[in-house]
Amino acid sequence: MTESRNSARAEMRLPSQDLRADLAFFTRTLGFRLDTIYPADNPEVAVLSGHGLRLRLQVGATEAPGTLRLLTDAPDEVAAGARLLTAPNGTRVEIDDLNPPLVLPPTEHAFVVRRLADQAPWIIGRAGMHYRDLVPSRLGGAVIASHIRIPDGGPVPDMVHYHKVGFQLIFCIKGWVDVVYEDQGPKIRLTAGDCFIQPPEIRHRVLEASDGIEVIEIGVPAEHVTEIDHEMTLPTPHLRPDREWQGQRFVHNIGAEGQFRPFRIPGFEARDTTICANTQGVASVMVVRPLSNAMGTPAPWTRHGGDILFTFVMAGHLLLEGEGKAPFRLSPGDAFVVPPGMATRYADPTEDLELLEVSLPGVFATERL
Repeated sequence: MTESRNSARAEMRLPSQDLRADLAFFTRTLGFRLDTIYPADNPEVAVLSGHGLRLRLQVGATEAPGTLRLLTDAPDEVAAGARLLTAPNGTRVEIDDLNPPLVLPPTEHAFVVRRLADQAPWIIGRAGMHYRDLVPSRLGGAVIASHIRIPDGGPVPDMVHYHKVGFQLIFCIKGWVDVVYEDQGPKIRLTAGDCFIQPPEIRHRVLEASDGIEVIEIGVPAEHVTEIDHEMTLPTPHLRPDREWQGQRFVHNIGAEGQFRPFRIPGFEARDTTICANTQGVASVMVVRPLSNAMGTPAPWTRHGGDILFTFVMAGHLLLEGEGKAPFRLSPGDAFVVPPGMATRYADPTEDLELLEVSLPGVFATERL
């Protein structure tokens, strides 16, 4: 931003007991530039700038020295490669990567059942949306699964942003929402039964939603950064449906156009959302329902060899049986995670049962017992 004579300027004030020593540290060690110093005969104030920051060192200032985080593409080239320093005035200085690599923590496998009837709290999150945590343990930080709703429809106070993730799914289970995405043309309306795969770091913005909109959002890893893009305006001028972000393509899968085929578990069929193909096998998303001609036939016990297997009950009812566990009668809004190697059975499904199954990786073995 170009500054005019009347424009504002922000600076951070730090205390100093020895201005000469502090100046040497911030200019020579950290690479700040000295802009102002006064009075000349016995300096008490020095203003420095650098690394996108303006500092005011002031002798006798009463603030605590605080912590300064310096983020750079080349942290080893600053302060002779040191990552933690303390300035003469006591300011703690942490030097870190500007764009650290995405870390996918190992999955801490567990059998998880989260029921809507248990009245898990709804938390108000970003842009005023309500979040309900479907996997409280996050499987050790490997995944976050959220049931998200916007009670009152209308424009959503969102900004152009992106997520630093390995995988992210938005599946609409009720209502509709309008979203605009980088290089994907004008706004897209997501309706019940449809889903988006948001590739890593694709810019997007939520525009408007219907009353009572509800979606399921899956993110890997659980803790990931959301950054605001203040420069990009959406929609972008080019339509690039084949563009890839870190090997993944944007997907807008329309549920009404899908076809059901035999599922990995006998007695059920599934609709593939094409997410496995468009993420090169990172994840798979299926909509599962019982075969009408299999109703009344006992389902087999199975175990899977994947890593993360998350399921959300969108409609109907199901008796979930697991080895060594009491059976769970599941209803719409319930969710569960089955760890690899654990034997389970989907028993006594109702005709209107509809499940959302999300697996990572997208291709894995299922053993019938």
